[in-house]
Amino acid sequence: MLKRFRNLIMVMVVGVLMMISAPTLTEAAMGDRILANGSTGSDVAELQDYLMTKGVFPYHTSTGYYGDITEEAVKDFQKKRNLKVDGIAGPQTNNAVQVLRKGDIGKQVIHIQYQLKETGHYNSSIDGIYGSGTVSAVKSFQKQQGLAADGIAGPNTRSALDSLSERGSVAGKTMTVESTAYTAGCDGCSGVTKMGLDLNTYPDAKVIAVDPSVIPLGSIVEVEGYGVAIAADIGGGINGKSIDVFIPNRDDALQWGRKDVRVKIIE
Repeated sequence: MLKRFRNLIMVMVVGVLMMISAPTLTEAAMGDRILANGSTGSDVAELQDYLMTKGVFPYHTSTGYYGDITEEAVKDFQKKRNLKVDGIAGPQTNNAVQVLRKGDIGKQVIHIQYQLKETGHYNSSIDGIYGSGTVSAVKSFQKQQGLAADGIAGPNTRSALDSLSERGSVAGKTMTVESTAYTAGCDGCSGVTKMGLDLNTYPDAKVIAVDPSVIPLGSIVEVEGYGVAIAADIGGGINGKSIDVFIPNRDDALQWGRKDVRVKIIE
């Protein structure tokens, strides 16, 4: 009995030591492991950021939790890229989702626009939109580096950008803007933002519409009197230093009115 007790204690001690010495999965970099429903960590949050860039992650912020919403977003992306549709972010899916191309929107696009500007290939506004200007800048950079000039920021292009520049950020920038409010059901509104978020499905989302040349799409911002939100939408009347905050209830949106507020870009 005593011997069995000692053995049990030894097993427990070894188990504790293994837990202490093992690397924590929640801090894994994207691509270090296969991600699936139930996974958590910073690599899951990064995957969600990329899925938002592709317009297939329908929520308003990355959560770091791989649930049903993330699984469906991964399946949606896999269908579009002709990959095995299993909802699991394995090597092929992780590699494919990190390739940036025309039509992508958000924080990951902001990063390479800063890098391209830093290397002298991009002279337009940092807007988080992978449009014709970004395609041209990527082609120019690729030609300089002796890479295939296809305008697509794949692994070789992104590696070259990372080695020659820093991943720039607008984090910390503060400004005063004129604000108004809108609802998902306003006249002419579809309820779906520029980044693909359906505000009818997620009425709790904290979202603002912006002029991307002032606040890049995909930026996380803190808005005075509103809270932390994502710049996930644009609007015809949003020009310069102005924003439109999403408020689900029409009466509350009308009560917001038109006023100047302070905005801080968090990331």
